[in-house]
Amino acid sequence: MSEKYDRVLVRGVNWIGDAVMTMPALRALKKALPESKISLLVKPWVASLFEKDPHIDEIILYGEEYTGLRGRRRLLKALRSKRFSLAILLQNAFNAALTAFLAGIPERAGYARDMRGFLLTMPVPFNGQDRKIHHIEYYLNLLRQAGIRADYSEPWLYLDISERLHAREAFSDMRRPLLGLNPGATYGSAKRWQAERFAAVALRFIEEVDGSAVVFGGKSEEGIAAEIVSLCDRKGRIVSLAGRTTLRELAASVSECDVFLTNDSGPMHVCYAVRTPLVAVFGSTEPSLSGPPTKGNIVLKKDIPCSPCFDRECLEGSLKCMDAIDVPEVFEAIKGLVPQGRAVFFDRDGTLCRDADFLNKWDDFEVFPEIGELRRLKEKGFKLIGVSNQSGISRGLVEENFAKKVNDVFIEKYGFDGFYYCPHHPDDYCSCRKPEPGMALTARIKHGIDLKRSYVVGDKEADLLLAKAVGAKAVLVLTGQAKGSENAD
Repeated sequence: MSEKYDRVLVRGVNWIGDAVMTMPALRALKKALPESKISLLVKPWVASLFEKDPHIDEIILYGEEYTGLRGRRRLLKALRSKRFSLAILLQNAFNAALTAFLAGIPERAGYARDMRGFLLTMPVPFNGQDRKIHHIEYYLNLLRQAGIRADYSEPWLYLDISERLHAREAFSDMRRPLLGLNPGATYGSAKRWQAERFAAVALRFIEEVDGSAVVFGGKSEEGIAAEIVSLCDRKGRIVSLAGRTTLRELAASVSECDVFLTNDSGPMHVCYAVRTPLVAVFGSTEPSLSGPPTKGNIVLKKDIPCSPCFDRECLEGSLKCMDAIDVPEVFEAIKGLVPQGRAVFFDRDGTLCRDADFLNKWDDFEVFPEIGELRRLKEKGFKLIGVSNQSGISRGLVEENFAKKVNDVFIEKYGFDGFYYCPHHPDDYCSCRKPEPGMALTARIKHGIDLKRSYVVGDKEADLLLAKAVGAKAVLVLTGQAKGSENAD
């Protein structure tokens, strides 16, 4: 397939939440067609979600210059000049199929709905049941039905270190833990929990957890955010960033929160895509279709006869589905997600044991004798967590079962509380390969770890950058590869 399709156009979706849920499909597409150039045609207001995504080779903004008859001609001319061989239509609209057809793209795959089936060369049947699966699977299923292997994965929003550090600095004067609040929902009021209840949760968080809160939202939610800040009346302990962040700044800021309270909305999807633990309040919509797919999150939804209705406004004028979710229930859910423990994360090869360059036999397994001293960290209340890149597994140089047995030695003999490893090839650009923080964020949820009070110990630059990514202290050991680094604390 990669030989057949050298240039692929993907028509992206228009809403922030939906765009996040297409990320696994885009990742699968690039993995299936690694030699193809993947271009994403998408509206400007969601484009920045994919700005750092290594699975996208080009972003084509579907801006105002392409509206109207003249704009359409301009768009078609631009698309024809790129000589795409395949179009993947993640957007369901008739216009998406018509544009791909008129642009002369020879093969066009999409769901055969909205009366557009005749415009597709690879029409994927749509019978209504397809919309009863989670939207992530809906987009993956499109690829599978078009003959493209598409394994399930979870959305991951790529942020670089500078973005994370900028957001961290903005919150440097606020008391931790930090609660993020997202009281808005662009779709309509039927998806919004009451502002006064958001304020009540925030106030209890400030007083009982001794933390701080920050309210997020767009320009249209500035009034709601201001109301919540006013109701809390705790200067310096709650602030509003509504209308003051770009989409990428929002993502970086949300990633710096310790826990997040949200309606079913675009920022909810951004939140789980950066792996911040969240509590999501659902009313008129259905979490099995669009709820957070990642572990460690809590969805609150009541069994009300009229819910889900999927209406923008409550036709009964009562919002029973939202009224039934009370402040104590939400606060207890939030409180239960607040990380409180401390950990020391250790790289494996070169840090805990000699670096054998793709360790694959017991004869080469040599643990450093000082490892016994790590018990003193446990006596001080730290958890010991291993985080190791093991690309030798994907390269065929290391048996995965052997890697697991080596990791188990540290758990069973040396008291480690968990040991995580990334088996992927570097070219997969996965969320778990250091310096990406996926392993540490997974451990945070399972073990209740406060990353800002933790440490990362390693012998490579990737270990130190992992520490920077999550806000932990970075400790460089000289027993492995690196002999110095400006990123070491």
